[in-house]
Amino acid sequence: MSCSYRLEPPEFAGWLFLLFTWGNLSGNFTDGGIAVTSSIKGVLFDLDGTLVDTEALILASFRYATKTVLGRDIPDEELRAKIGQPLTVQMWDWADGSQEVHDKLFDTYLEHNDRVHSQLIRSFPDTTVVLGKLAAAGLPLGIVTSKRSENARRAMESTGIEGYFDFLVAPDTFPAHKPDPAPVLHGCELFGVSPDECIYIGDSPYDLQAGRGAGCVTVAALWGMFAREELLAEHPDYAITSLSELVPIAVGK
Repeated sequence: MSCSYRLEPPEFAGWLFLLFTWGNLSGNFTDGGIAVTSSIKGVLFDLDGTLVDTEALILASFRYATKTVLGRDIPDEELRAKIGQPLTVQMWDWADGSQEVHDKLFDTYLEHNDRVHSQLIRSFPDTTVVLGKLAAAGLPLGIVTSKRSENARRAMESTGIEGYFDFLVAPDTFPAHKPDPAPVLHGCELFGVSPDECIYIGDSPYDLQAGRGAGCVTVAALWGMFAREELLAEHPDYAITSLSELVPIAVGK
């Protein structure tokens, strides 16, 4: 069963969360009940956890880097905590202020990530179908990611989705990074549309903060690496449990 719904202003968030939870258990929310947005002129996507399933790859690389460099095991919940920000930012969490330790963590992560990339990366089941439908509807598509552009393009190529996108905004191609709204605003500028005519969809709180700050229509991807409660706390405009539910929101029918 899939479930999607339009979220209201924050003062109704608690009530809606209870209703959403009840509906998800009882089956009372259906695709036919989606409130649609018909004025969308472009769709921006996060990459990891939204379009491609990289959780196993990211966690394996974090575990290897921290164990190799620090000599200790760090719980997965701590490793997950800053996923959604650039890798160089995340590594400062465990570097204890040392540039040398930071750089060793960074390099060791990338070395392991490169070695196991093809074994661990996966696409979500409906990704290519949904991208095809959005493209067929005439909507331009772009990616705003915290992943370095080289690795992002490799992930896109590995999963066969690179041909759907007009551009990629990454931390090594644009000076600001999420949760700063600037890279999302830059994506809107590349489309040539105003933010309120653009969707930004992602699976992390940083994505939703950046999208909201930019003034975009925000969509929480509930199938990613972060808990539903964390994403609903950011008050996205929509929350969906499968990518296919994005189509009526973006296309308006």
